Amino acid sequence: MKVVLAGKYPNHTFETLSKLLPNDKFDLVEVNTQEAYDAMTDAEIMILRIFKAPKEVIERNKNLKMILRWGAGFDSVDIEAAGEHGVLVTNTPGANAGAVSELAVLLMLAVGRKLMCHEDSLRRGEWSKNTFINSSYTLNNKVVGIVGAGNIGRQVARKVQAFGATTQYYDPYRLKPEMEEEFKLKFTSLDEVLKTSDLITLHVPLTDENKHMIDAERIAGMKDGAIIINTARGGLIDDHALAEAVKSGKLSGAGLDGVENEPLQPGDELLNTPNIIVTPHIGGGTADIGDVIMPMLADDIIDFANGKEVRHVVNKQYLKN
Repeated sequence: MKVVLAGKYPNHTFETLSKLLPNDKFDLVEVNTQEAYDAMTDAEIMILRIFKAPKEVIERNKNLKMILRWGAGFDSVDIEAAGEHGVLVTNTPGANAGAVSELAVLLMLAVGRKLMCHEDSLRRGEWSKNTFINSSYTLNNKVVGIVGAGNIGRQVARKVQAFGATTQYYDPYRLKPEMEEEFKLKFTSLDEVLKTSDLITLHVPLTDENKHMIDAERIAGMKDGAIIINTARGGLIDDHALAEAVKSGKLSGAGLDGVENEPLQPGDELLNTPNIIVTPHIGGGTADIGDVIMPMLADDIIDFANGKEVRHVVNKQYLKN
């Protein structure tokens, strides 16, 4: 069975997966350029990290049986089209929660303490020791609003609590009371989270229903000087409305690992608005993340090949019997 490792991965990913997948059952190959990926027609199983799998890719690979996403997000795959063609789509939920939650807190601290504003000032020869003292804030005694209380959101809660913050959350699927108590998370409505939090951090998948869930109207209802963090997906925030809110002083800043127009061009307003920090979608991009992800991928592939139930399928509702 041909397994295609498509995209760019940390060093030694291919070698490690080769050891995890029995050679007598699987032929693992690398496809690491867009041109080679676009020309591919014979994949039976695909592992995807950066490349997308719209309907055309699924139909072009006639023998495709399974698509595995490296990470929790699967909006880059047309899961409905996959289901119609009998192709299982899986993800690796929770595998990157530690790395993404670390980045979310890093961005909170960097934006709150005006880290990049200081660096820019110093590079211009300005000693900015007192320049931003009246607009720099710690996490201590702040209210952090978490939108999406999955694995990543819950890890963010624990990390910011270590800095002295209190946490509240909204999720369409409320946690059980014992889990709310364990993670010290107070449940409330989305509007209340946005209205009463000093920092708001997004940890939900992008869907047609929640595109621009943070728009100009919702930003207007936030606390003056609030900070927004998005380490989930671009499109959850109206980026132009966000930039305007930071420019006007309504918001004190933002930290974004997901933006609408990736990759951003040098003149983009997000890159030219002080105290908006953008990182190039690196939340789960660490050298050691594969130590968690690869065993999950291998287990799902082997279970599928052996006719067992696959644990991490995300398109069951679209699969034809």
